[in-house]
Amino acid sequence: MFLRTSGRWAGKSWGTLGDSISAAGGYQPLVCAEVGFGTMANLAVSGCPMAAGGDRDYGATVHAGRSLTEIPDCVTILAGTNDFRLDKPLGSMEGRDIHTFYGAYATLIEDLLTRRPDARLNLWTPLQRDKDGWDTTVRNCAGFRLPDYAEAVRRIGAYYAVPVLDLYAESGITRLTLDYFTLDGLHPNEAGFQRIAELAIPFLERI
Repeated sequence: MFLRTSGRWAGKSWGTLGDSISAAGGYQPLVCAEVGFGTMANLAVSGCPMAAGGDRDYGATVHAGRSLTEIPDCVTILAGTNDFRLDKPLGSMEGRDIHTFYGAYATLIEDLLTRRPDARLNLWTPLQRDKDGWDTTVRNCAGFRLPDYAEAVRRIGAYYAVPVLDLYAESGITRLTLDYFTLDGLHPNEAGFQRIAELAIPFLERI
């Protein structure tokens, strides 16, 4: 159990799905201490994208989410940077091909909400990055830039009436501040996780 015993999420369960940004477990304890979740399950898999296929299929977020036997009261999904890095196509809002970003995301959301309609899903856009030559300006082999994946998350959230925390546009983590907030131009350090938590706490308290 965490310290806080009152408030919107006091005693409720929280699950985080996604990649290494969440798998590191850096922001979750900070959020739990303030928001009051009773339990927290970190279900993220480092290095893996939202979309299925390829050599990272074992940890694709679409698979991790659909494999849940018990869906938490609150489910946070933070994915996209590895879809960009691994050249996953965006696909379309109308498609359900889990080998595309849109298709995998839509499939996951529909699965979770069909099985537990009262779960409060929330989507977080990927952070900006500049690591190994992969920054916000470069196009991957599928023809897309990182901001295209961030915009896809915003559109998916609007379509399913699911709240979106726009870390890409509102975190203040950019090419000018990556050295301060990250270890390597991508993975947050202590200051980076603190910044994420500062945005996540009021966001989760209001949804």
